[in-house]
Amino acid sequence: MRRLVVVLALIAGFLVTPATAEAATGQLLRDDTGLYPRVIQLANGRILASVVTFVGNADGIGAIYESTNSGKSFTQVGTVEDPEAADGQGLCCATLFELPKPVGAMPAGTLLWAASVGASDRPMSLRIWKSNDVGRTWSYLSNCATASNTSGLWEPEFSIAKDGQLVCHYADETDPAHSQKLMQVWSSDGVTWTDPTPTVASTTVGHRPGMPVVRKLPTGTYLMSYEICGVGGQYDCAAYTRQSADGWNWGSPSAPGVLTRTADGKYFTHAPTLAVAPNGNLLVVGQILQNPDGSVAAGNGRTLFVKSGNGTWRTIPAPVAVTNPYNNYCPNYSSPLLVSPDSKRVLELASDYDAGVCKTYYATGRAG
Repeated sequence: MRRLVVVLALIAGFLVTPATAEAATGQLLRDDTGLYPRVIQLANGRILASVVTFVGNADGIGAIYESTNSGKSFTQVGTVEDPEAADGQGLCCATLFELPKPVGAMPAGTLLWAASVGASDRPMSLRIWKSNDVGRTWSYLSNCATASNTSGLWEPEFSIAKDGQLVCHYADETDPAHSQKLMQVWSSDGVTWTDPTPTVASTTVGHRPGMPVVRKLPTGTYLMSYEICGVGGQYDCAAYTRQSADGWNWGSPSAPGVLTRTADGKYFTHAPTLAVAPNGNLLVVGQILQNPDGSVAAGNGRTLFVKSGNGTWRTIPAPVAVTNPYNNYCPNYSSPLLVSPDSKRVLELASDYDAGVCKTYYATGRAG
């Protein structure tokens, strides 16, 4: 299980990378371990970013950063210290979200942070923390999922459905009938979570859909990006999307979705993320860029996909250039994108190795 290996490797204190690797371009977010970056723009115009890092006795923490100059620079403003992630219990795959409307007793503007906790001290859970002071301090809120056995729960992601319910999406390894599937649960208050429902669940036991990212389009339609691993061949871990009119019903879970590829057949594999520009344009990035024949493409680690409306995906340069990313939890792994309010620029955060340490870099480039 790739993610479990990640957590255990970090706890053991070794990060292995080829000695010839060159660190990514862009500015360092922090000059030590920074994994699984996330970035959002708040209603007040500030930009918040987060990474997972480790301190002390392998305590996993969420480091929260703020930019007040459109992503030109970041300053750490907060830390999420979950006691359930202390002493090497494991922390992975954190997410950030700002409530656009009240949910229960939480007003609009409340920040949510959630992560997979307990990979080395099962059972795992997806634990949610909230902040009412723009990320400075955090308090525990709830679990949106807790494993019923010793298998994994990974990669939480939030959205607000059309009916106003808060939705938590995640990857679930706990069902013996599926090596992994994508699930969702909903809550009217952020405390009590109900109705666990599959969104992507192949009829082939060994398939592993994972890493959901959900965005609401200006039209009101919802779009989800994800990978499907375990299929073998050149499209193993390829990036897909699917749509929902209401943010809850995503069509048949057994359908793979729409493969994300350009008109000339290039596609991404592993750890895709999705961004929506205010003008409706879509941007996607994945860890590895591949040619139609499955070979690694020349622009690997330096390319985004963008499309307008019902057009086709086309390539543009990535703001952060990662040299030859490969199937590994660090280089260009789940790199988040954030488009500027005028839809002209895109901020990217991407991780890469520097002297054996996985660090996060950021930079801004053209969005189209």
